[in-house]
Amino acid sequence: MSYDYLVIAGYFLLLIAIGFGFKNMAAKSTSDYFRGGGRMLWWMVGSTAFMMQFSAWTFTGAAGKAFTDGFAVSLVFFANTFAYFCGWAYFAHRFRQMRVDTPTEAIRRRFGNQNELFFSFALIIFSYINAGIWLNALGVFSSAVFETDIGLTIIATGLAVLFVSVLSGAWGVVASDFVQTLVVATVSVACAIVALVKVGGPVNLVTEFPSDFIMGPNMNYGLLLVGTFVFFLAKQMITIMNMHDSFRFLNARDSVNARKAALLAMVLMGFGSIIWFIPPWASAILYPDAAAAYPELGNKAADAVYLVFARNAMPVGTVGLLLAGLFAASMSSMDSALNKNAGIIVRSIYQPFLKKRNKEVSEKRLLYVSMAFSFLSGIAVIAMALYFKSLKEFSLFDLMMSISAMIQVPILVPLILGLLIKKTPEWAPWVTVLVGLFVSWFMFNILTPDVVASWMNLDVLTRREYTDFNLILTIGGQVFITGGFFCLTSLFYKESKDRHLENKQKFFEDLETPVIAGAEQDDYDRKQRFKLGSMVLFMGAGLLVMTLIPNPLWGRAVFLCASLAMLTIGTLLRRSAR
Repeated sequence: MSYDYLVIAGYFLLLIAIGFGFKNMAAKSTSDYFRGGGRMLWWMVGSTAFMMQFSAWTFTGAAGKAFTDGFAVSLVFFANTFAYFCGWAYFAHRFRQMRVDTPTEAIRRRFGNQNELFFSFALIIFSYINAGIWLNALGVFSSAVFETDIGLTIIATGLAVLFVSVLSGAWGVVASDFVQTLVVATVSVACAIVALVKVGGPVNLVTEFPSDFIMGPNMNYGLLLVGTFVFFLAKQMITIMNMHDSFRFLNARDSVNARKAALLAMVLMGFGSIIWFIPPWASAILYPDAAAAYPELGNKAADAVYLVFARNAMPVGTVGLLLAGLFAASMSSMDSALNKNAGIIVRSIYQPFLKKRNKEVSEKRLLYVSMAFSFLSGIAVIAMALYFKSLKEFSLFDLMMSISAMIQVPILVPLILGLLIKKTPEWAPWVTVLVGLFVSWFMFNILTPDVVASWMNLDVLTRREYTDFNLILTIGGQVFITGGFFCLTSLFYKESKDRHLENKQKFFEDLETPVIAGAEQDDYDRKQRFKLGSMVLFMGAGLLVMTLIPNPLWGRAVFLCASLAMLTIGTLLRRSAR
């Protein structure tokens, strides 16, 4: 365990170095602080887009689902891959071409000031809930590792994220995301290879899985699995490719880099959809009682299966590296949320408030206010995570999926359809959200899976079938009823009464006009490569030191291979900065 502590300590030193290393690049203006001034290269933007859909929940809640249900969990991540493909094909470059610093500024350009204020509050509140779930997932795992209180772990981790986010803004957030992508990739690939060797190869992994590998246990109706996948495609499209989540691509230096970033995220997500879950699938064969290892976690006990695998199958020190990967994943999601929320509060709430009172504030003052709001947002997320830790009766997978389908999708439906449908009245977006929340309530309380199953003459549903059927009904209701309502509002649109017509026309004109980077971009490109190359070399050196940990020869070889990969990447980045 002492080696694991040293690994985690080294990782936190790397985070601190990133915070200080990119501090000066974020200290020039609020645009630099919120989105790096729109000067980031595609591989940085692509890594942060990828990491935003990859949190500690992947190693905990999703891994627990893989352990019990087999291949089905990959369907969620294949849906993410499809969403990023659509981003490359249509959305990503158009997000960059909105020419804004924050997502809610894009909402104002498209829908007007009233909708900007409405969505600012709605999106901030939901971001706190989402980030709280991510942070809680990390608390569940790390408390099992160190046998410490979940609440204490949540507070300590939350404060570490606050440091990077407040100090260096978007530059620090995206830079740490890139480094964290490498950490996650190292852990995932190493664990996947060892898992396949121990289980006897991919064929044995499938054939010896305790239940049907594709269907999983407690699933009598294959059509439910197909329906879940189809509606996951729609759900992940809505929750990834919308004006709110466009903030990932606002950082890109130009339209071309935004498209490349989406393509990189698609490739990483496609490979990860399989690689991440090989260890929990193998654990179902090698350690069938893994879910009983941590009974104190209640219904979340299966969420610690990755830890069981790392402790039993991997070299000494891997648990620390795995926990560093979990910190990486959670911090990526949380620091992005903090930075984004600070931008929304300052640009869409604080500045309009000052303008109404004819008050002018300097850019430097706004920068300090942004840091203050980022700090306060972090405190709110920590409080939310502490609340979720008390909900032991819910698995992390079910908690995440239910909240996303019932609350997130209704908010985001008008923010994706508004890019495709131009003629909508001013009240359409916020009324659509209210309709969507009503649909969620109706599906949860009235049109339940039991009711629909009785209409279809289906036998009594298992708990798993009930959960999946509920997701199908909720997402289907949002797509067809909520989405249909927004489309039908165009029937009430009258151009003569559109007070926002000129701004909206300019928004759609910009949406189709490419952004081309200026000549000053070269200096920023060199700085990005040099600074990140140095950080990756530091991480590679740390992995090289891990070869000294007492381990079998194959265990030392794992750390050596990971180290050589990091050192190669760091060296190439440094050389490209010359």
